[in-house]
Amino acid sequence: MHMLAFVAQVIDTTGLPKTGADTSKLDTILNLVFSLAASIALLMIVISGFRYILAHGEPSATAQARNGLLYSIVGLVVIMTAFAIVTFVVKGVS
Repeated sequence: MHMLAFVAQVIDTTGLPKTGADTSKLDTILNLVFSLAASIALLMIVISGFRYILAHGEPSATAQARNGLLYSIVGLVVIMTAFAIVTFVVKGVS
């Protein structure tokens, strides 16, 4: 038997109020924050690409550009993962 079904059978929740949370404002704010963060990460990817091109093979400059590109891509992946997790949790609450 599924754990939630077991808990629902043991505990009578008929007298408890139901939550009808309105998450539209929260969705709007979260979409704005994650869109802004993703835009900044994409801008950093473009800037790092230009820095890599303009390095002209200088080892320290290409290493800095490569690190910036790597960190920007990792940041974008983290942002997308955080967005997916937050969206899953917010949709589960409402």
